[in-house]
Amino acid sequence: MADVLGELALVVWRGVGRLLTPALTIVLDRRTRRGKEDPARRHERLGRPRLPRPDGPLVWVHAASVGETNSVLALIERLTAAGFAVLLTTGTVTSARIAVERLPAGAFHQYVPLDVAPFLDRFLDHWRPGLALFVESEIWPTTIERVSRRAVPLVLINARMSEGSFARWRRLDGLPRALFGRFTAALAQAPADGERLAALGVGAVAVTGNLKFDGAPLRHDPHALAALRRAIGERRTWLAASTHPGEEAVAIEAHRAARAQMPDLLTVIAPRHPERGDALRADFAEQGLQVASRSLGEMPGPRTDVYLADTIGEMGLVYRLAPIAFVGGSISPRGGQNPIEPARLDVVVLHGPSTHNFAEIYRDLDARGGATAIADAESLAREVVALSDDAPRREASIRAARDVVEASVGALDRTIAALAPHLERARDTGRHG
Repeated sequence: MADVLGELALVVWRGVGRLLTPALTIVLDRRTRRGKEDPARRHERLGRPRLPRPDGPLVWVHAASVGETNSVLALIERLTAAGFAVLLTTGTVTSARIAVERLPAGAFHQYVPLDVAPFLDRFLDHWRPGLALFVESEIWPTTIERVSRRAVPLVLINARMSEGSFARWRRLDGLPRALFGRFTAALAQAPADGERLAALGVGAVAVTGNLKFDGAPLRHDPHALAALRRAIGERRTWLAASTHPGEEAVAIEAHRAARAQMPDLLTVIAPRHPERGDALRADFAEQGLQVASRSLGEMPGPRTDVYLADTIGEMGLVYRLAPIAFVGGSISPRGGQNPIEPARLDVVVLHGPSTHNFAEIYRDLDARGGATAIADAESLAREVVALSDDAPRREASIRAARDVVEASVGALDRTIAALAPHLERARDTGRHG
């Protein structure tokens, strides 16, 4: 009975999508005005391609946004080196810009179609993938059903399933098995993720580790870094990285408290969504703070309180500006952003209590002294001051984080090995299709 209800739920979802199709133009218009859609490429969201399909075997990789895109770049490089064309789809303007800059030859980007059957059918008719790889936790019912109906192998890679998400899926009668049962396999980040995915209906589950450990350090422009370091000079500096709404206020409160003990302190704030930069700048100015914005080409001066790093694709630059970083999404209940990126760049990691997106990584970092948990602005300021004045402690934390990261490398090789039979089938399909 549960299976019947699950299949019925998919039918209802597809039907609702068709009924709402006329309204989607309004939704896309609104998102375009807010800078969340590329007006020149909106047709891709309707399944209309911008590029021709290349000859030969093609692998479709779908990643949600920036973090997921960065995590699979090394995998995409391996696939193109093996002779596959790779179509990367994402849903955000930011990730599209990063893809254009960093994809290797043989790979290309399109925006993912909205989860509506006619759009997806157009998309799949054109691209004819021999293998579909969805990254982490991208579960779109109609997309999964349309791929499955064409007998295209569908693998969830770098897969994660938090305890909270698992509990929510289990409350939906029959639907989890109707969806997850359509995946050919899931390659999980950790054993707990694998167990939850198997319980939801994925038939073949392997634990291959987290691809984020295998990525190269974030890139940067060395000339821009040198210019910023000259502008900052000897000022003590810390970073609030990938902040979400509410966390900037915590960072500012911590700045004021820490600056009482370190008058030369410069706080760098890099919002998770750079389009919030104008509003944040206005808010900081209203509070009497001196602000310099990277998006305006401004440089921090001797009297600058906050350097607002509100640009896209420059976290590799920003992390290199400060020896200490609070990693956002962890005071707001977002589950935390990726701590591996600063750890790989020898930056001391601070984080709040909400870390379920990277639970095992933060657990290992905290246990080894490679990261430190804070609870509020007061404890954040206390750690910024203490770490700024204690070089041996900073070095010990950096070494511990480096050890954790290096011990976890290898997910890329394990992922390629697990995908080998699916890739061979995709190669055969490409030869004959």
